[in-house]
Amino acid sequence: MQTIGLIGGMSWESTVSYYQLLNREIKHRLGGLHSAKIILVSVDFAEIEQLQHQGNWQQAGQILSKAARSLEAAGADFFLICTNTMHKVAEQVSACVSIPLLHIADATAKILIQHEIKTVGLIGTRFTMQEDFYKKRLTEGFEIAVLVPTDEEQKLLHNIIYQELCLGRINESSRHIYLQIMQGLTARGAQGIILGCTEIGLLVQQNDTSYPLFDTAAIHATHAVTVALT
Repeated sequence: MQTIGLIGGMSWESTVSYYQLLNREIKHRLGGLHSAKIILVSVDFAEIEQLQHQGNWQQAGQILSKAARSLEAAGADFFLICTNTMHKVAEQVSACVSIPLLHIADATAKILIQHEIKTVGLIGTRFTMQEDFYKKRLTEGFEIAVLVPTDEEQKLLHNIIYQELCLGRINESSRHIYLQIMQGLTARGAQGIILGCTEIGLLVQQNDTSYPLFDTAAIHATHAVTVALT
């Protein structure tokens, strides 16, 4: 079994999910008392969040690059960035180490292809929905069309993530907002919805709706286990 490196803490609420998912999947596949070999470097999300909203992605990338170097030095065979949004600096971070980065969008795209999804709705932070670093990877790399919510809907989704989910607050009214917005994307032609922020799975699950949901945290973790056991 290879050792999985994690850059977590963005937020720690979803990093907890990664740790659980990785260990449950290892136990499922190997049985007995097996658990995942994990090295975790957890950053202070308050620093990252401030840099995000200042648009200072270079410095945010430097923080994650330092974390990646720590993982490599500690013996990780490959690593994950446990957040969708910070994949905006994935190339910067990956370039500073020799161990591979498992990109969350690539893992998600492979599952979409397995489900024969040609057009998908994407929800997440405003950065993920508005900018090209995530959408372009799906459209150009895997020929999957991506639909995003309206600007006003994006603002609602973004605020719920930062003001509620990252703080561990789960509100039924916010779940209703998410489901309404996702329903609107399916009405526009989305065959499924990417939960493109690792905290969203804390609020919305597949049993809340009939259309397919693709939880990126779960997909990312499952892919990591497959690689670790290869």
